[in-house]
Amino acid sequence: MTFYVSFANSARKTALILRSVFNISVSYQTVLNYAEAAAYHCHQFNLNNKGHIDNIQTGDEAYIKISGRNAFTFFFLSSKNHKITSYHTASSRETLPAIVSMHEAVRTAEDKQKLTLITDGNPSYAAGIHFLNQLYDSKKQINHRKVIGLQNLDSESTLFRPFKQLIERLNRTYKYHVRPAHGFSSFNGAVALTTLFVTHYNFLRPHMALNYNVPIPMPELNAVANIQGKWAKIISLAA
Repeated sequence: MTFYVSFANSARKTALILRSVFNISVSYQTVLNYAEAAAYHCHQFNLNNKGHIDNIQTGDEAYIKISGRNAFTFFFLSSKNHKITSYHTASSRETLPAIVSMHEAVRTAEDKQKLTLITDGNPSYAAGIHFLNQLYDSKKQINHRKVIGLQNLDSESTLFRPFKQLIERLNRTYKYHVRPAHGFSSFNGAVALTTLFVTHYNFLRPHMALNYNVPIPMPELNAVANIQGKWAKIISLAA
């Protein structure tokens, strides 16, 4: 996990590092298999330890390739603590995956929180929020704000552009971590690496905007000195 996820190496290069540096002979397929097995547990770890969310979240979808076809990973990000509150990989940008992503993004909100989701102009978000607001009571209604295009041509885009820039930076970080895969050969592989990326981003990666703290501090990880030990601890807590 340290080389494959945190240091953003491909499965083949990870296997080469393990063989060349540590004399551990594994195939790249073994690396992928281990990642999928770890992701199964880390997904529940991510959900169970997400905690409270900020009143304002920003969301977007990042393009990836699965079996040579376009696919998308939906993300939502808390505006203050910079933690990923939702992630969902799908084959389209339509309303259903947007609903799944937004529903998870607001799952841990308190009853009296005034929630605002900031997205681009993809109509799937507006339709999804309309659907979700039919399910929620009046105390948990979601406000929607849109940032359109690359220039501020309206007052709403001008006001909320900084939040949209947060999610764009997250997308760039995500693409840096998945680029070594040169696209995914299976949907499960894309989901696995995305899940592990979120674990790394929320619990292991220091953020300059947070004074080099992680978005979700875990007391259990404080006494662990190195990143491979932190990964081992997370997997042991998740399993």
